[in-house]
Amino acid sequence: MKQTLFFTNPTDLSLCNKQLEIKMTDKDDTKKVFRCIEDIGCIIVDNHSVHITIPLLNELVCRGVSVVFCNSNHFPTSMLMNLDSNVLQAKHFREQIEMGTVIKKQIWKQIIEAKIENQYRLLDKIGLQSSQLTAYSKNVKSGDSTNREGVAAKVYWKMLLGRDFIRDRDGYPPNNLLNYGYSIIRSATIRALLGAGLYPLMGIFHRNYYNSFPLADDIMEPYRPFIDKKVYELYIAGENKITKIVKQSLIEILYEDIEYDGLSMSLLTSILRVSSNFLRMISGESKIMKYPKI
Repeated sequence: MKQTLFFTNPTDLSLCNKQLEIKMTDKDDTKKVFRCIEDIGCIIVDNHSVHITIPLLNELVCRGVSVVFCNSNHFPTSMLMNLDSNVLQAKHFREQIEMGTVIKKQIWKQIIEAKIENQYRLLDKIGLQSSQLTAYSKNVKSGDSTNREGVAAKVYWKMLLGRDFIRDRDGYPPNNLLNYGYSIIRSATIRALLGAGLYPLMGIFHRNYYNSFPLADDIMEPYRPFIDKKVYELYIAGENKITKIVKQSLIEILYEDIEYDGLSMSLLTSILRVSSNFLRMISGESKIMKYPKI
């Protein structure tokens, strides 16, 4: 299993003998720790006093390590990406550009079906069955023209977090926990798309002039209930702030074992498989978007 390294205190990170050198200073005592880069899956920098060298950043990118930077509010805001992550990028970019409206609508229909299915499966797991959501997932039209996603969301959030809860990025807790969790999944999805040789700027449904990764927002939709499940568990346990425990719990979701297409793998690995599946869809090699079930 790949490691996730989380830096919340002032630290010096550099490259030494092809390894990550971590230098921590505590009063007059300086400690050095080394980590094998091949064992690292993700590095999250959550302190503006972390110093990191350019040679290290280049080595991390070349080895496929995700490097995520957080802002002063502790939310992931940027990610270091390899611009030459796949030798067939040019071919895949052309396939994305030439993707027609019909295939886009078919893909979006399947994405929304998978998302609603995971929503009602989550409710079922916590003892809150919803026949409405089951019906909605089976009646999604091409391109979700009847907005089953929005209708299902109204039922879903009321059942999961109470009638007074409103899903709003700037709303009261546990919206803050949801935001953080979704940011983690989004960062992982961006990395997976780039690794597959896809261009995250060209989305299917999400369109926003100020959004550089609309395709990641499209592809990650069925994964949101995995975050919702963990946030629900944290919230009922009394957690309503972005603490170190909460951040670690949400990050660990990426490495939980799930079932995807009959195989056991980490959630992070499944995101890589879904990105490759999407590539096969737009190239005409597949007609089914496969997602893990919660």
